[in-house]
Amino acid sequence: MAMADNGRVVCKCTAARRSFFCFREISFDDKPNRRNHLRNVSAVPVFKNGIFTRCSPSVAGNSILSMDARENPRSSILPSSRDKRIPIYVMMPVDAFCIDGSGRPRIRKIKALTVALKALKLAGVHGIAVEVWWGIVERFSPLAYDWSLYEELFKLISESGLKLHVALSFHSNVNSSSSRKGGVSLPLWIVEIGDQNKHIYYRDQNGFSNDDYLTLGVDHVPLFCGRTALQCYEDFMSNFAKKFESFIGTVIEEISVGLGPSGELRYPAHPFGDGRWKFPGIGEFQCYDKYMMDDLKMAACKEGKPQWGERGPQNAGCYNSLPSEVPFFEEGEESFLSDYGCFFLEWYSGRLLRHADDILAKAANFLKKYQENKQTNILLAAKIGGIYWWYQTVSHPAELTAGYYNTALRDGYDPVASILSRHGAALHVSCLEMTDGDNPASYLCSPEGLLQQIWTVSKKRVHLIGRNTNERFDRVGLWQIHANCYHSQAEAVRSFTYFRMNDKIFRAENWNNFVPFVRKMNTNL
Repeated sequence: MAMADNGRVVCKCTAARRSFFCFREISFDDKPNRRNHLRNVSAVPVFKNGIFTRCSPSVAGNSILSMDARENPRSSILPSSRDKRIPIYVMMPVDAFCIDGSGRPRIRKIKALTVALKALKLAGVHGIAVEVWWGIVERFSPLAYDWSLYEELFKLISESGLKLHVALSFHSNVNSSSSRKGGVSLPLWIVEIGDQNKHIYYRDQNGFSNDDYLTLGVDHVPLFCGRTALQCYEDFMSNFAKKFESFIGTVIEEISVGLGPSGELRYPAHPFGDGRWKFPGIGEFQCYDKYMMDDLKMAACKEGKPQWGERGPQNAGCYNSLPSEVPFFEEGEESFLSDYGCFFLEWYSGRLLRHADDILAKAANFLKKYQENKQTNILLAAKIGGIYWWYQTVSHPAELTAGYYNTALRDGYDPVASILSRHGAALHVSCLEMTDGDNPASYLCSPEGLLQQIWTVSKKRVHLIGRNTNERFDRVGLWQIHANCYHSQAEAVRSFTYFRMNDKIFRAENWNNFVPFVRKMNTNL
């Protein structure tokens, strides 16, 4: 999960032009010390009493969690990528766009951006990652799409000799924007519906809504001028494919489809923009809108336990709780290991998996003709959040509240890989710049262990593409990215997205680290 959004519009490019063309080569041979082996999930100690109960199968999650046996031929063994160069994409600044006085979107500081693109191309960067915002394109009324901003931007990037990774973004970044200015909301006509019906957004146990993304509870409910949320996403993707058909597979080489907050497949359990949550809090379950609660009630009735559908866990703490003080994430009769706990977590994670399955099926359908055409090159991708804090506990509470039913006793990422494999989609993972020692030991973090688990479940099934979570320009951080992209125990990632372009990247001390890093990634092993 992107913990901070450090993007700034490129505004010092002109002043930095000299450094663009005076690259000083720095060797990466002096590798920082790093562990030879990553922590494996099976190494996490079990409960102090050595007692746990096996979760019995539940109807709440069976339809999704058993997908392994129903993967289509796209899940066949992938060709090795060990000896291939890794293309680098650099994500556009978060505030590269603005809304002018007439209400139309436009590119800010286009001359500076043009200089920056040329510099990145000279440095060996392969392409630019661009968020294509639902809230910009279908801003004012349903089915009224305005692609003019992206027509101009894609042309500018293409003319600079760069390729595109397009992130179809169905979320808002208003709350996560560090300045709270210039962010992109959901479409205004969606916001108007939300003003009348707050239940179209995810809700926590205290009734607070998160308006960054529509709740998956409305995926199949026709609340949006006669359309369901899923139909809105499908229409948007279809119109995008029609508008940019000549770019797809030629200039546009990767398309990631937004599946939740920050574009990631997860619940907004850790809302870092409004002050409710602070790292390393465990977060809260986000299932209290009426549509998800109705679904929970139906699942509980099917299970023969209607009382389980009345509410979510009542002993799961709050956003900033620590695991040791929360009964649901410890051992006991009412914990995550109880029959109720297993039922709820299977339902909660299962609905998230179904959400991904539904949207990716639509995306894969419109990309099929490009993927079957040998003259084009296009990759579908889906992001997951990097929830690495409390990973070394048995319950993995931060992952559970985010919707990943992953514990020391259960693999929660295998069903995610199964769904992506069915649709031929790559898994977009974060945290590639991190080590376990980057955070206080008391937080029991393990980004390395999380990555090791994801590498294991994805092996030979889905491609991986990577990104960093925190902005890093130092050699140690960049080398960690390189080491993870070419990890000895996994296939090399298909591509890497650097998060993200801003004026800092072009400062001499940072540029002189970034350029050798890009060139190293461009060198075949």
